[in-house]
Amino acid sequence: MIDWNNLFTENGQGVVYTWAAPIHLTVILGEMIYSHFNKEKLYETKDTITNVYLALLNYGLDILMKAFAMGVMFFFYHYRLFTWEENAWYWIAVFLLQDFVYYVLHLVDHKSRVFWAVHITHHNSELFNISTGFRSSVFEPLYRYMFFSPLAFLGFNPWHIMVVYAIVQVYGTWVHTKTIKNMGILEYILVTPSHHRVHHACNIRYLDKNMGMMLIVWDKLFGTFEKEDPNLPVKYGIYPKAKDRGPINVVFYEWKKLARDLAQPNLSMMDRFRYIFYSPGWRHDGTGKTVKDYQRAELKRRERKRKAAEMAAKNAENEVVKKVS
Repeated sequence: MIDWNNLFTENGQGVVYTWAAPIHLTVILGEMIYSHFNKEKLYETKDTITNVYLALLNYGLDILMKAFAMGVMFFFYHYRLFTWEENAWYWIAVFLLQDFVYYVLHLVDHKSRVFWAVHITHHNSELFNISTGFRSSVFEPLYRYMFFSPLAFLGFNPWHIMVVYAIVQVYGTWVHTKTIKNMGILEYILVTPSHHRVHHACNIRYLDKNMGMMLIVWDKLFGTFEKEDPNLPVKYGIYPKAKDRGPINVVFYEWKKLARDLAQPNLSMMDRFRYIFYSPGWRHDGTGKTVKDYQRAELKRRERKRKAAEMAAKNAENEVVKKVS
């Protein structure tokens, strides 16, 4: 049974992950069996090993950072603005605010180059299965606590914040699957496998969409939601693809590209700053394209295609009228 006395203490994350581990393993094995008998080819040995490798690196760094990260969060908690009674409303607030803060963190991971250099490891697989949920952003423990610290400053116990994060993270692992097509009414509330398939897509329309971990409402509120379109099959991975998928390059792929950009001659300090923190794709000479640029161009293309189709239909209708008359 779950040790409820330890769940919301410093041991809480460990309790959650201990209980989640055998469930993860069972679900992954089940998906592998399903894939094998249905010839879905959801898994490849090298890709799965890479997922485990990145998860272990992330977990190791998380352990090394834990004392410092929690120290920072408890510093803010010590000077908290409010002191809350730990009732049902308190836990609802912890859950909602933690999920929202993760949405913000995830949005920054996609919108700022240096954070994308960290997060890209989670997206560079061309497969999508439950083990992809373990394909961690290796260096995220170096800064994740800074996004959670404002919650501590508002008066929420850091151990409570992190155990809720662990629970939500477990859920977030399970939505990495192609085997569940639709979850009915839950599609309007939760991040579902369908929503998260969109998030992992490299199709232009799907880029930087569906950032939530558990609740999809944040994406719908802030304009980052995109529904999976059966007429636009998801293509997984990143563009351009990494030719070297070795254990070093899989972690440092985007860092190497960023270093090359920063090494360009005659860059001003402001341009170096922009290369680090502006959106991926930005270039100082104006030749770069960000996700927004690609999506604007795609939207114009789709609009031209729609108008052309309407014009063709109208012309065809006129031809029919002429023949009849």
